[in-house]
Amino acid sequence: MAINQMDLIQSLGEAMSWLQREVSWHVAPTEMSHLCGRIGELYAAVITNGQMALSVHQKGYDVVGADGERISVKTTAQVGNRGHVAFNDNTLPLVDRVMVFRINVEDKCVETLLDADIAQAMQWMNVAKDGKRTLSLRRLQTRQKERESIAIVNSQAYQNYVVNELETGAIEVCKDGHVCPISKQELHSLASTLAIPTLNADGNALNTRELGNLVIQRLKSFKPAVDYRFGPMKS
Repeated sequence: MAINQMDLIQSLGEAMSWLQREVSWHVAPTEMSHLCGRIGELYAAVITNGQMALSVHQKGYDVVGADGERISVKTTAQVGNRGHVAFNDNTLPLVDRVMVFRINVEDKCVETLLDADIAQAMQWMNVAKDGKRTLSLRRLQTRQKERESIAIVNSQAYQNYVVNELETGAIEVCKDGHVCPISKQELHSLASTLAIPTLNADGNALNTRELGNLVIQRLKSFKPAVDYRFGPMKS
């Protein structure tokens, strides 16, 4: 029986809420592979206006898009670029499209690491071994949009720091003219200096975007915004 889009969206929201609840109980997202996988499949069905595969253990693909594309969906909660996702080489001929997602618990979102037709996706996979093909998360990282093409919508300077809010909603922290690899670490340092709380009303730690926005608002209240029309900082 077909599932309507509203039910898919509701199920996705419920699955994300359950994941957040487990995380609040200090369960590592990487230990909830089944739940993360289900979130990825629901997300793929929503954004393609499609349907979940009829069989729970459907061979090769997990979602059928509105145009009939058979989509293999892989989802990871792995932080950074270590690790990989695996595909059954024997069932790849049944697949038309590959989607790889990352559950970003920190920013409460689903990131798209790969969305490509099977021919393109296979170019990124390793040669089949023992009936499996793997796709390195490190290789997928190189496919991400170049930072220079993402606009800065808000920017504030403080001492040797510049805190940028990107058009994507992400927060970027630059120190001494260079982009910091881990924004949250620098934001905590700034928050301490600026007397900004790092916990929300429920006592939970603010994520990078929430804390970054608070830092920007605090800096904006007493320091003019920097002129960022000349492009992003050097990385």
